Amino acid sequence: MTTPALLPLSGRRLPALNLGTSSFPHHRATLRLSEKFILLLILSAFITLCFGAFFFLPDSSKHKRFDLGLEDVLIPHVDTSKGDKTLGSFLIHGQGHDEHRHREEEERLRNKIRADHEKALEEAKEKLKKSRDEIQAEIQTEKNKVVQELKKKESKPLPPVPLPNLIGINSGEPADPDVREKRDKIKEMMKHAWDNYRQYGWGHNELKPIARKGHSTNIFGNSQMGATIVDALDTLYIMGLHDEFREGQEWIDKNLDFSVNSEVSVFEVNIRFIGGLLAAYYLSGQEVFKIKAVQLAGKLLPAFNTPTGIPWAMVNLKSGVGRNWGWASAGSSILAEFGTLHMEFVHLSYLTGDPVYYNKVMHIRKLLQKMDRPNGLYPNYLNPRTGRWGQHHTSVGGLGDSFYEYLLKAWLMSDKTDMEARKMYDDAIEAIEKHLIRKSNGGLTFIGEWKNGHLERKMGHLTCFAGGMFALGADGSRDDKAGHYLQLGAEIAHTCHESYDRTTLKLGPEAFKFDGGVEAVAVRQNEKYYILRPEVIETYWYMWRFTHDPKYRQWGWEATQAIDKYCRVSGGFSGVKDVYSSSPAYDDVQQSFFLAETLKYLYLLFSNDDLLPLDNWVFNTEAHPLPVLHLANTTLSGNPAYR
Repeated sequence: MTTPALLPLSGRRLPALNLGTSSFPHHRATLRLSEKFILLLILSAFITLCFGAFFFLPDSSKHKRFDLGLEDVLIPHVDTSKGDKTLGSFLIHGQGHDEHRHREEEERLRNKIRADHEKALEEAKEKLKKSRDEIQAEIQTEKNKVVQELKKKESKPLPPVPLPNLIGINSGEPADPDVREKRDKIKEMMKHAWDNYRQYGWGHNELKPIARKGHSTNIFGNSQMGATIVDALDTLYIMGLHDEFREGQEWIDKNLDFSVNSEVSVFEVNIRFIGGLLAAYYLSGQEVFKIKAVQLAGKLLPAFNTPTGIPWAMVNLKSGVGRNWGWASAGSSILAEFGTLHMEFVHLSYLTGDPVYYNKVMHIRKLLQKMDRPNGLYPNYLNPRTGRWGQHHTSVGGLGDSFYEYLLKAWLMSDKTDMEARKMYDDAIEAIEKHLIRKSNGGLTFIGEWKNGHLERKMGHLTCFAGGMFALGADGSRDDKAGHYLQLGAEIAHTCHESYDRTTLKLGPEAFKFDGGVEAVAVRQNEKYYILRPEVIETYWYMWRFTHDPKYRQWGWEATQAIDKYCRVSGGFSGVKDVYSSSPAYDDVQQSFFLAETLKYLYLLFSNDDLLPLDNWVFNTEAHPLPVLHLANTTLSGNPAYR
């Protein structure tokens, strides 16, 4: 997971192999355009000759069986001697008197064919007089017309649905001038990241801030889908950067196209694109975001065409062909991938009135409920062909993490009516606490990883989100254990802060160990990097919301200053390769999740609680806020189109 060949991704993520991208030529070199037109002319002349010759053949009664628009008809001869309408023979009616008219009609058709042929020759001559560039421009114009027609068909209006009660979209201004100054600084960092992406990487998925050019990874396939634009929209909106928001909206309206021959990660595209588009729709009310989200969701559905209904990790947006990552255990799908669809898919069914999305994720849930779980734990790998677990590896970090998060958030998003999801969450957390959570010799609470019956005493940066999850799920927990889980969240937050505080840059490493005398420190070189990840800051924010302990704002400000000092470059923000070095090398990537998550959570940390209050909003694993749906028993009865 942490080898240099694997690119760590955002939110609750998993590694993706750097498989590279393939490109397709804009034209084929086998035939020049002029040669194509000559071949087309020859073919046209041949077809015309054959068709014309048909009418020049000698007259015969069998030809009259074709309706040439003449009045000649075939009528049955009735044998009256038998007293019934036996069809004995066919007589040609009007054979003598219509023969002259028939010849006239044939002459008319011959003249029409000759005229059409001459017109085609003239048009071909005109084409051949044009330059190659003019011909290519005409071809491109025709292609654009076809694309526009397809877009019109895809943009059919969706049924109107009642919007949930949206509270706390444009508020949160802190009264304390010191807090307000810090919040303004974070807003300035967002503007620096966006403006440089706008200048150097516009339309690309991400930015290389030092090389000052676009960047992409294999999770987005080989297409430029503007991932940073979609991911950043809701952050821009809540920060009041409305001009920038409108820039992004305009690009999405005109350029975001999912009809591309590109293989993408179902998980990443769901949490970043569908989540981002839905959040932008709910915040702004602009229909284009809802329409684009639904179009993309339709492109992801073929990934579910497996023997079990567990989706493939990747799907080609054009062909619908799916497959799994080559590195995954025995061709398995990943728990954190197929288990992190519920929030977005329920909202899709709510907005469209189409139960297909809801049914897909509920099918996954039902299948998981039937399966045996070793020690009550969910392994990270499940084979979509056989429905059996792969390698028995359980993690609350990469490969597993957001599955548990979405169980809790399914319950919260249903206005706490989806008790099935809550039970699954409580059962899972009890098993995690029993088998994976330990205290180090130095008194630090950490969450290890279960690998084939053995606990690995190592914690990833990704796992640090769990402190916020435990706090978020404290209210409503079993046996009046709310206080216990809030305390557990605080202990995880403290451990993750220590992983930051024990580095030279005051930024956390990708993974850190608890072996012997080494605690909350990365040991291997390929675990010492920081790629602008949000999980620690996310936990600070949740802990601040539930406790208002000032240390969480203090820790968040420490992280803000460290990012601004060590990750900021003139062309944006970059990750660093060694947090224990006083002069680290840059990785030259401004991740889209830095704008979607890291800066959003920092901004919320220094905002009042009335900005996106947690009673009304639930954040997906990419920090895209979706409103609570006041539905009954996980049905979609709130949508009249669905009733």
